[in-house]
Amino acid sequence: MTKHLKVALIAASVSLLALPAQAHRAWLLPSATVLSGADAWITVDAAISNDLFYFEHHPMQLDNLSIEGPDGKTVAPENLAKGRYRSTFDVKLAQPGTYKLTVMNQGVFASYKMDGQTKRWRGKAADLEKAIPGNATDVKISESHSRVESFVTSGKPSTDTLKAIGTGLEMIPVTHPNNLVAGEKATFRLMLDGQPASGVEVAVVPGGIRYRDKLNDSKVTTDASGTFSVTWPGPGFYWMSASVSDDKSKIKNAQRRSNYSTTIEVLPQ
Repeated sequence: MTKHLKVALIAASVSLLALPAQAHRAWLLPSATVLSGADAWITVDAAISNDLFYFEHHPMQLDNLSIEGPDGKTVAPENLAKGRYRSTFDVKLAQPGTYKLTVMNQGVFASYKMDGQTKRWRGKAADLEKAIPGNATDVKISESHSRVESFVTSGKPSTDTLKAIGTGLEMIPVTHPNNLVAGEKATFRLMLDGQPASGVEVAVVPGGIRYRDKLNDSKVTTDASGTFSVTWPGPGFYWMSASVSDDKSKIKNAQRRSNYSTTIEVLPQ
C-alpha cells in the first residue's frame, strides 16, 4: 500500500466519523403543498430512508394510507406504485381546502423462552394470544403505534382536517401547516390519546441531509399543554418527529411506543 493511499484512507475514515449517526426515517413527500387552479394534482413519494428526502433504503408500505379531504370525506389515491426504494401515488385535489395524508400502522412484538431458547414474534394484537404458547416463560410484549403525515392545500386553507382523532400520538397545528414562512415562528400541539403530550422532545430536521456533513437538526420540548414552537431558519422541506413510551397499552403487561412524524414545507418570505 502506497503512502498516498494510506493517507487517503485515513482521511476518509476521519470524515466518516464526523458524519451524523444514521437512523431510518419514514416520510411522505408531496410534490407541492400549496396549489391553486381548477385542476390541481400532487404526486407523493413515500419512503423509509437514512437521508431526507433521498431514496436509498426501503419503500413505505401504503396498505394503511388514508387521505382526508377538506369536507372530511376519504379521497382515493391514484396511480399507486411500489418501486425498489420508494412508493408513489397521485392525489387529485378536486375541491379547495386542506387535505391530510396519513399512513398509520400498529403492531405487536413479543419475545419469550421455550425450552431455554429465545423465540420472537411480530404481528397484530388480535393474533397475540394464539401466537405465544401457554407454557412460555420470560414473556416480554411491546406495542407500537406510528403515524406519518403531511398536509396539502388547494386554494384557501381550511382547518377541519387538522383536528385530532384521539388515538395515539398526533400533532395539531396551531399555525396552519401550509402557511409556514422562513424566519417566522410556527406553533403546534402534540396530543396523546386526545390529551396534551407534555415534556415530549420534538426533532426538527431540514431536508437535504445527503448534501451536508451536519444534520442541522434542532430539538424543542412540549410544554404542559403539549405546545411547542419552531422559528424556521430557511425555506424548504422539513421533517418533524416525536415518540412517547409508556405502559398505557390495552394489551396486558405490554409496553407501548407511539411515534409521530410529518413533512412540512416552509416557503421563502
